[in-house]
Amino acid sequence: MQFLGYIIIYPFLWSISILPFRLLYAFSDGVFFILYHIIGYRKKVVVENLKLVFPEKSDQDIKIITKKFYHHLCDMMLESIKSMTIKEAEMKKRFAFTNVELMQDIENQGRSVILMCAHYGSWEWIFILQTYMKSRGYAIYKRLANKYFDRLVKRIRAKYNSELITTKETVSTLIASKKKGELTINGFVSDQNPRLDKADYWKEFMGIKVPVHTGAEMLAKKLDMTVVYFKVERLKRGYYQTTFETLAHNPKEFKDYQITDAFLKRVEKQIHEAPQYFLWTHKRWKHRDKVPKKFQ
Repeated sequence: MQFLGYIIIYPFLWSISILPFRLLYAFSDGVFFILYHIIGYRKKVVVENLKLVFPEKSDQDIKIITKKFYHHLCDMMLESIKSMTIKEAEMKKRFAFTNVELMQDIENQGRSVILMCAHYGSWEWIFILQTYMKSRGYAIYKRLANKYFDRLVKRIRAKYNSELITTKETVSTLIASKKKGELTINGFVSDQNPRLDKADYWKEFMGIKVPVHTGAEMLAKKLDMTVVYFKVERLKRGYYQTTFETLAHNPKEFKDYQITDAFLKRVEKQIHEAPQYFLWTHKRWKHRDKVPKKFQ
């Protein structure tokens, strides 16, 4: 059944991916109408999240942010599909870096990088960074249920010297790379919920205490990797600008959770600046009533 689903859906995805951007975004507008107005995909979750973290905003303000968010979400979904066939030059034009030399300087110092980001703006095209670097790229992801689509996603990323690895594979893979003397850039999307049974740190995020992922920081300390945050800004439809910022060049010099806290502050700042580009469909604050006593 997995293969049948793949051979039925793949031609449709490929057909979308070869559309010129003008038609791609026209198609995105249609998807928005269905997703927002007809299906109402997770609209209740989005509105609840926005009202929770922005209690000062009116219902009209929340509605405006919600609609802008769904427009962006649909664009990003279609841009992800576009990754199947987009040319390197086109992606570089649309996903530009303001200071890629910061990453190159770290590489020239013989250091690997933990690259921390949020579900904000667009993270789908960050893999184009590898065309500017010699380091091998790894990105931590959740394996897709359909093994054929999982292979497809991995194949797309592999075009740019990047490899997707699961959470379970991360530690062993990066330790092996370090032993071989490889320089690596390791991408962590670190703003979502950890499993409650594995949550060892709670912190206020957008004014509400939640469990926080600390794996990126702890792995950086364990393997002595420079920690870098990448900030994505949407300039206009289909165009993004990314800026890198060093959070910790020598992570072992920082107290536990200090790097994680610095990361969260930067994510919060971006959300306040333009909330429509954060992934509001995720139940980020669902554990807010389960804060352990030691973190209250």
